[in-house]
Amino acid sequence: MPTTTATLTDRYVETAMRTVPEKQRPDLAAELRASIEDEIEARIAAGDTPDAAEIAVLTELGDPDALAAGYIDRPLWLIGPKYYLTWWRLTKLLWAIVPACVAFAVALGQVLAGESIGTVIGAVVPAVISVIVNIGFWTALVFFIIERSTGDKDAAVVSAWTLDRLPEKKERGAGLSDLVASLVFLALAAGAVIWDQLFGLAYLTDAGGWLPALSPALWPGWILGLLALIVLEALLMTVVYLQGRWTAVTATVNAALNVAFVIPLLWLLSRGELLNPELFPGLIPAGSADTVETVLVTLLGFGAVAIAAWDTIDGFLKARRAR
Repeated sequence: MPTTTATLTDRYVETAMRTVPEKQRPDLAAELRASIEDEIEARIAAGDTPDAAEIAVLTELGDPDALAAGYIDRPLWLIGPKYYLTWWRLTKLLWAIVPACVAFAVALGQVLAGESIGTVIGAVVPAVISVIVNIGFWTALVFFIIERSTGDKDAAVVSAWTLDRLPEKKERGAGLSDLVASLVFLALAAGAVIWDQLFGLAYLTDAGGWLPALSPALWPGWILGLLALIVLEALLMTVVYLQGRWTAVTATVNAALNVAFVIPLLWLLSRGELLNPELFPGLIPAGSADTVETVLVTLLGFGAVAIAAWDTIDGFLKARRAR
């Protein structure tokens, strides 16, 4: 599939349309693009170069999110139009980072304390909800104070919008490079699992040989189930490539495969049946083996959930962009 480089105008129009209702996007995108092209042609006729004309026109239009709000008569309320977009972008960024860090810290503390998986979840969920609520409240309060204290004057927290803030055009995730990368990764994962079962991945000096990292008791049922999931994921990536885009159906199937992977993984981790019971005693001194195993199990569980959640959300976002 051929690829093209997105122009500044392409990126500006796509950014502006991402907050517009889907039914209105085609007409508003065409209207905005035609307006931009007319302004560029007028500047070129006045003596500007095409690149300089495009930069000048887009800079004068300003923040694409604010422009889109004007197109659909959506008031930028809560904070005020001058600071609303800055507040919203900062809040979303904090929501994307802080709750995950808090969830991991709470989960690790609970696991090290020897709590059950149910207790861990019961501690993580309220902590994450509390963090989300507090981030929304305190950032809104800070910007409310800035809004009231500065009045019509500009505050240092908000600088003039420039084209440097224009996001790059996002890929649809359905190109040949995406397919190849996915198949290579899945092949390596399948190869690592098979190699681990046949030869082992951890070398034990005392034992004088290699030891499987995964529990031998997982063979054959769990291992074959994992390999089947890998094959299904490869087929899904192939279907996405042949369709040329993500759809709601493929995104849903991707979510189902992630759930089918994460739930058994967490169940095995909670029962101590995923990793080889001889692994940590053979690699780590006896006094530290239990602690290291607990930390590693927590990292594996939290990492698996985080990656699966990200991959699921990414699939639905790609399907939405493809529409």
